[in-house]
Amino acid sequence: MKLNLKRIETPFVLELSNQANNKVIIDANPAIGGKGLGFRPMELLAGSLASCASIDTLLILQKQRIELLDYSVEINAVRKEGEPSPFEKIELTFRFDASVDLIKANKAIALSLEKYCSVAASLNNQIELIFTSEHN
Repeated sequence: MKLNLKRIETPFVLELSNQANNKVIIDANPAIGGKGLGFRPMELLAGSLASCASIDTLLILQKQRIELLDYSVEINAVRKEGEPSPFEKIELTFRFDASVDLIKANKAIALSLEKYCSVAASLNNQIELIFTSEHN
């Protein structure tokens, strides 16, 4: 994996691009001079966890021939006080359309977070990962 990060605006507006030339704008917290023009790094990390778990979960459900009409994940991440301020807890609420069996969905989510999701495997094991599922 090769990525490129470059500053596109002072003081902290950054552009992250990959080899396919997809781009994400990143910015710092306004409290230290950020302009609110992009995602903050910790937002991207929490979003990456939800995205990785989603890809696995959707793939597992697809292999079970479970069709999804509606799907979303709400992310609530709590950080420790001080410097650095890593995550202490990340709660993921997976939302499925009413046709999805939540028992099957929970098994797929757990399998992702415990076995397949590379982002989850890369996080500090002191971070409490909690998930729930519900119908939209």
